[in-house]
Amino acid sequence: MRIVDLKIADIAFGGKGVARENGKAVFVAYTIEGETVSVEIVREKKQFAEAELVDVKESSPHRVTPECPYFGRCGGCAYQHIDYEHQLAIKWRQVRDVLQRIGKLKDIPMRPIIPSPKQYGYRSRITIHVQDGVIGFFRRDSHRLIDIERCPISRDEVNRALAELRAQPQVSDGHYTLRASSRPRVFSQTNDAVANALRDLVDNLVAPDQQLLIDAYCGAGFFAKALLDKFERVIGLDWDRFAIEAARQNATAKESYIAGDLDLAFGRLGSIAPTFERKRTTLLVDPPAAGLSATMRKAIVDLAPATLIYVSCNPATLARDLHELQEGFTVESVTPLYMFPQTAEIEVVAHMRATSSFVS
Repeated sequence: MRIVDLKIADIAFGGKGVARENGKAVFVAYTIEGETVSVEIVREKKQFAEAELVDVKESSPHRVTPECPYFGRCGGCAYQHIDYEHQLAIKWRQVRDVLQRIGKLKDIPMRPIIPSPKQYGYRSRITIHVQDGVIGFFRRDSHRLIDIERCPISRDEVNRALAELRAQPQVSDGHYTLRASSRPRVFSQTNDAVANALRDLVDNLVAPDQQLLIDAYCGAGFFAKALLDKFERVIGLDWDRFAIEAARQNATAKESYIAGDLDLAFGRLGSIAPTFERKRTTLLVDPPAAGLSATMRKAIVDLAPATLIYVSCNPATLARDLHELQEGFTVESVTPLYMFPQTAEIEVVAHMRATSSFVS
């Protein structure tokens, strides 16, 4: 292995700094653009290399002291060495860049990023792993565990649950989800304040006096139930039958929730809602990180709802999908939300309208 001095030029999605050596990209974790660093090259490929930080020779003014004693070893956080305002700027730029590079989008109508009110102590849920007496998280780039006594980005209630787990005389190997409250065991966002901001953003993007909302990947109805007053009818679709059962509880007469394969469900929308007007229809999609399937993308273009709102946890698959959806839609706005401060993750909402030739 060899040690070289490099100038960090950018921060890639995922959190690693990007430098160049003889034209080849070199990725270095825990660095900031503008810094000069000494690194050890640990993996070298034909197109790129990976390196470990040895020393920061010229430090960025945005560098701060991490609050977590496990930072740099635990694989959960990527940005605790960067001040929060600069984290926001990096995330906004990453979303714009990936939409340009993968989505081939030009003149992207980017809105300001919505920050989290809390930089630490915001997570309402974590999954702890136990193996051979070690209770904690996976190490960075590894399947080995690091013992964790407290997680600074988690709420006090979650850390109390962690302390109680650690206090047990013998904990069986496995995975343990620790929660701040006894909510239904279905998917929900782990940052309540930003989740509420996300819901309010979606609400503001939807016009009043609509006929039909189709909420795909609806979960327990987080968006659908917040938007009821704007629609005559709401149809929620999700593969998770437990989430659908939760959504059906206390549902009004205007709500229908259907469990099953979403590709198949989209093919049945004509029989489920045969008389809907496309110009008064909103489609909301909130897929997993893999994004929309090719079948779903084609079905959405064929359906041609007047309004399409895409909530994404993966800017790369969002960019891919928006590129395909441009066949029938125009992007009105893109809004990043920093749902998980200190980590490499980011939430994005894209607001689209069907091109006039597609709406009847």
